[in-house]
Amino acid sequence: MTDLVSAASRPRDRILGTARSLFRQCGIRGTGVDAIAETAGTNKMTLYRHFQSKDALIVACLQQASDDADALWTRVEEAAPGDARAQLTAWVEAVDLALLDNRGCEVSNAAIELPEACDVVRETIAAFKTTQRSRLVKLCREAGIEEAEHLADTLSLMVEGARVSRQAMGRDGPGGSFADCARTAIGHFVR
Repeated sequence: MTDLVSAASRPRDRILGTARSLFRQCGIRGTGVDAIAETAGTNKMTLYRHFQSKDALIVACLQQASDDADALWTRVEEAAPGDARAQLTAWVEAVDLALLDNRGCEVSNAAIELPEACDVVRETIAAFKTTQRSRLVKLCREAGIEEAEHLADTLSLMVEGARVSRQAMGRDGPGGSFADCARTAIGHFVR
């Protein structure tokens, strides 16, 4: 029966999609479970049947954002199989495209908005950021970068800064030149 029912019609999926959308538009703290349930076309009882608490819903949203990041990494790998240097270029292009969404990274936004969140939310955020850094370090290392960790940290900080810049100033601000700056940084470390 699961195959016959589209994912969009399942209450859990509607709740999760609605929560992600509202969290991005209104912030996590600014979005109550009543609003999520109503917008998802369900009720609080159904929401709590699928997610024990708002924190559990937040974690599920962050895990979905992590899945989206996995898909980005898959596209990067498929863009240039076996060519880490070209994959690094593809990563820059993929991130630059993702930066067009001026709402920023859901996980970074959660980290900023919820500095005192429960342990499971904080651990989910930390695990995501650690994984992204590790993947970027690995890619830099495979691309032959001697200071792979330093380059990965440089690029990571550039991404975070570009996100904030794009939120504050749009495409015309410094965040609009992320790709050029990233290529310059990579060129510096390649030497």
